[in-house]
Amino acid sequence: MKRNVSIPALIAASLVLVPNLASAHIIPGTTHGLREGLVHPWSGLDHLLAMIAVGLWAAQHRGAAVWRIPLAFVSVMALGGVLGLSGASVPGVEFGIGLSVLVLGALIATATQFKTVWSMALVGGFALFHGFAHGHEMPAAVSALPFSIGFLLSTLALHGVGISVGLSLQQQPRLIRIAGLGIAACAALCFAGLSN
Repeated sequence: MKRNVSIPALIAASLVLVPNLASAHIIPGTTHGLREGLVHPWSGLDHLLAMIAVGLWAAQHRGAAVWRIPLAFVSVMALGGVLGLSGASVPGVEFGIGLSVLVLGALIATATQFKTVWSMALVGGFALFHGFAHGHEMPAAVSALPFSIGFLLSTLALHGVGISVGLSLQQQPRLIRIAGLGIAACAALCFAGLSN
């Protein structure tokens, strides 16, 4: 494992800054079809940043991790959505979503990499919160399936954006790290603004 960040410092910062970043949630009364599912991931800053960050971080790993990490995220996010639709309870969902943006940004900024299986487990943990939030807020209607398909496809597209940027900047790793710093800073600013 290559690590350039103090884990205790990262945890302490996240506990202070994380509480209220999550914003990409279903608006009551909106239609929940395929088109809305395709559009929705692009409309919330938390989901948008987290999905691009997953792709950037996967690109930093290289090799098979480039596709394994994003697929782990999407797979667990789908399970989280089913869990949310079932009416189950998952504590700390908003915290988990916010933490995902902050931590992924910090991991990119510090070029921290783990073994692929551990990286998949980490993004999978975050994906559970993202999926649960959207599944929990989605009405149990026939249109939930098309919305979910659209949502998953757009999530994969956002991962693809991150991967494409990451792979195109392989010869300039400093720019990828700056992007990660920007993602983490954006998360921190959102937390600070929302907690006031």
